[in-house]
Amino acid sequence: MDERLSRIKQYIHEKGEIKLAELQQLFPGLSSMTLRRDLKKLEDAGEAVRTKGGAKSIRHLSRIKEEMYAKRSLENTAEKYIIAKKALGYMEESRSVFLDSGTTVMCLAQLLEAQKLFITTSAPNIALECVKNPNATINLIGGNLNRDNLSLSGITALDFLDNINIDIAFMAASGFSHKNGFTCGNYAEGEIKKKVIAKAGKVIVLMDSSKYGKSLPFTFARLNDVDMVISDDGLPSEAEKSLTANKYKK
Repeated sequence: MDERLSRIKQYIHEKGEIKLAELQQLFPGLSSMTLRRDLKKLEDAGEAVRTKGGAKSIRHLSRIKEEMYAKRSLENTAEKYIIAKKALGYMEESRSVFLDSGTTVMCLAQLLEAQKLFITTSAPNIALECVKNPNATINLIGGNLNRDNLSLSGITALDFLDNINIDIAFMAASGFSHKNGFTCGNYAEGEIKKKVIAKAGKVIVLMDSSKYGKSLPFTFARLNDVDMVISDDGLPSEAEKSLTANKYKK
């Protein structure tokens, strides 16, 4: 049986998933009940997750999530670093700073100099990047991890923010339109953003031009809730005018 489980595990990891009908072809002498029990053992061992009519590889599912995040990090990379470099000019030493989750804010974290900062973030990957600065104190809010964008949110995170003072917040947006404001795709994440914006002395949104004109389900801020929007040169001229000179930096 150990050899059979090993074969099934190898097959699932190589293919990503398997159907019960395929298993029955691989092991014609075994009943479907026995094969279901094998899948249950692999699930209990953390190797697979059972689905209707089969099972999927946990390793494969994790890789897909990693690849999705990596793909987003490679989109508009030049623009994101241009935005991050501009934002770096507004980073003030010995300040309490909030860094939002997201690939553009990650670019900012990678450019941070070895200056004294008190950094709070909702993103574990950004916290790990910031910890490379020996002069920075890092606070990572608790909560539930969103596997899609590696951000933490929930009641625990909101409670943590109640006890944190924020001078400057560098926020990310998945979309912006004049009708719906700054938007994101996750309700709980939107609540974290709202809380941070309400507490921050200054709010700077980092948003590449591809986000302009897009609306996701949840609005977390309007234009008058933020102090500045930093983008790249790809914004259409009407967008630059409508964002107003005092809020838009390119």
